Amino acid sequence: MDWIYLLVAGLLEVAWAVGLKFTDGFTRWWPSLWVGVGMVISIACLSLALRSIPVGTGYAVWTGIGAVGTAILGMILFQEPATLTRVVCILLIVSGIVGLRLF
Repeated sequence: MDWIYLLVAGLLEVAWAVGLKFTDGFTRWWPSLWVGVGMVISIACLSLALRSIPVGTGYAVWTGIGAVGTAILGMILFQEPATLTRVVCILLIVSGIVGLRLF
């Protein structure tokens, strides 16, 4: 169950990180509210996951999910460059996440 909490926390990190683009520097009310709520729930889920997952592993997986998801959505939603170097770097992050989960 704790790995599910960690997955949810990571996905919410992606959501609020992408949502920051829509807040316009926290000048737009609704996107800012959704970002704030996403942040709080993401941290709460991370906290629940860390009951049994080592903090170093949990934090690395949480930020890895956030980094990979945000980079991919940036390429899809905001036409950020999808260069070979970026894709390889994303794959390296994914391999690190998988390695932390397995070992």
